[in-house]
Amino acid sequence: FMEIKIIKTLVDKEELKEIAKSYAWDAVKAVVDVEQEIMAIGGEFHADEEALLMEKEGSRRESTWGINLYPEESGENFIEFDSMVNLKPAFGNRSRNVEDALLQKKIREIVVKLVRP
Repeated sequence: FMEIKIIKTLVDKEELKEIAKSYAWDAVKAVVDVEQEIMAIGGEFHADEEALLMEKEGSRRESTWGINLYPEESGENFIEFDSMVNLKPAFGNRSRNVEDALLQKKIREIVVKLVRP
């Protein structure tokens, strides 16, 4: 398995494909910190990525959101907002999805900044 990486600058879509392949999935799990505009990738579980961001980068629970990236896809299909770490009733998110449309937009913008097509 790959080690979790914290991404602050560009990551290549080819690298995402390699990570997906290493897990025999078609997706890469990622956790985005919307406050610091960074993300963690390469973990088997979103929770591990979130924990690493909190530990190494001081990320706060209300700022971290789990997504899946599909490196073979593009546009709307590239990002899926689905993760157990998104269950945050205390912060108004009651499902595995990121329910707030503005928050989804912010996550998309950060991912576009960090992932080279």
